[in-house]
Amino acid sequence: MTNQPLILVVEDSEDHIFLLQLAFKKAGVTNPVHEVRSGEEAISYLGGTGNFTDWSRYPLPAIVLLDLKMPGIDGLGVLRWIREQPGLKHLRVVMLTSSDLDQEVTQAHDLGAKSFLIKPVDLDKLVEMMKAFRTYWLEFDKAPKTSRS
Repeated sequence: MTNQPLILVVEDSEDHIFLLQLAFKKAGVTNPVHEVRSGEEAISYLGGTGNFTDWSRYPLPAIVLLDLKMPGIDGLGVLRWIREQPGLKHLRVVMLTSSDLDQEVTQAHDLGAKSFLIKPVDLDKLVEMMKAFRTYWLEFDKAPKTSRS
């Protein structure tokens, strides 16, 4: 594992994951990325339970990119769960979603999202967004301490 901060992507769409991986590569994001496909998997990963009990293979991320609209536990449910965990309450969570409803933006921020990004449909714009993400979140912003306690 590298010394670079780990990114956890929570996204149920294979197509969106593929585009995000491509955008990361084009934007020069070389950080390790772990992906989970549901809210339930995200909670299991962050809690270090189920398939994610090997904490050396599945360390806590420095930042979570969290989709809003997912079957089962949606992004807001995952965010609510994260903020209820004493060791994770300061984990940096960035919503990355196709939704731009004002109510969802407000609700995500009320629940402790650090940012709310709307996925562009154009790959070039997604690459530009990931360049800005890399510069701000991975180079300049300092991650707070988190734990699975």
